[in-house]
Amino acid sequence: MRDAPTPSEPERIGFLLVSGFSAMAFFSAIEPLRVANRLSGRPLYNWRIYAQHADPVEASNGLRLVPDTPFGAERPPTLIVCAGFNPERAESKATLATLRKFARAGVRLGALDTGAHVLAKAGLLSGSRVSIHWEAAPAFQEEFPDIEVTGELFEVKERIFTCAGGTAALDLMLAMIGARHGASLACAISEQFIHDRIRTSRDHQRMELAARLQVHNEKVLQVVELMERCIEQVMDMTDLAEAVSVTPRQLERLFENALGQSPARYYRNLRLDRAQHLLRETGLSVVQVAVATGFNSASSLSRAYRDCYGRPPRSDRRAMAKN
Repeated sequence: MRDAPTPSEPERIGFLLVSGFSAMAFFSAIEPLRVANRLSGRPLYNWRIYAQHADPVEASNGLRLVPDTPFGAERPPTLIVCAGFNPERAESKATLATLRKFARAGVRLGALDTGAHVLAKAGLLSGSRVSIHWEAAPAFQEEFPDIEVTGELFEVKERIFTCAGGTAALDLMLAMIGARHGASLACAISEQFIHDRIRTSRDHQRMELAARLQVHNEKVLQVVELMERCIEQVMDMTDLAEAVSVTPRQLERLFENALGQSPARYYRNLRLDRAQHLLRETGLSVVQVAVATGFNSASSLSRAYRDCYGRPPRSDRRAMAKN
């Protein structure tokens, strides 16, 4: 099987949809292909939808799509895994084995949103830089510490590409279309979607911290950046204040004025938010989550968690497992 189509042949792309997949990411990836065909006046691309079974696959928003064929029944030159919440739903032995077989056969493999988790579970991301949705990145790093995770929109290598999902999938596909068929076509497609700038792979996923927090005090922003980097190895308030050349008392006032809370409370809530994501998205024990978020024991995490969310960590995990 040829890796690249001849000029007269459309490029074939398969999408493996995982139950709970991100509809935004999927349509952001597939719509540029449709418009590329329309604007070029010929079929540059065709695509197929795969699933692990013949039943309709439900997205995270409840939309249901009927697969063209069960996964593994045919081998496309390019396969993109599209996932969302709970990507482990696609991590059956048969699916992982098929992905590894495809990789050995030279299939180009991609992932949208948490689809990278499926490829990692199959052992196909070793040595790769990976883009995954920022919300899922901490859990991914805990589970796969040897894989480098970036905060960028997408990462493209010769045989593997990954994307943060959401509208970043549009930029990924525009970049791929531009590389194969020229920048002018990619720009024309972008304009069709009222997308005034094609973001590059080096663009970051998240808003600048000042815009995200609606805070403009540089010292507060510097301290929050330090807090976000030091979730597991928690910094002392005195050390945080010293890092931005203020006293602990001054730091208290700056945080109260900018964020309406003390730096200690902001830091604690930041760590608890990370703990909640790890509980919901990984199989780490409560003890392991406590260590990963800077709590000195499972009991100290549980007390803080209950105080913040009104329930203990284990009951939160059980509730998520039922969904």
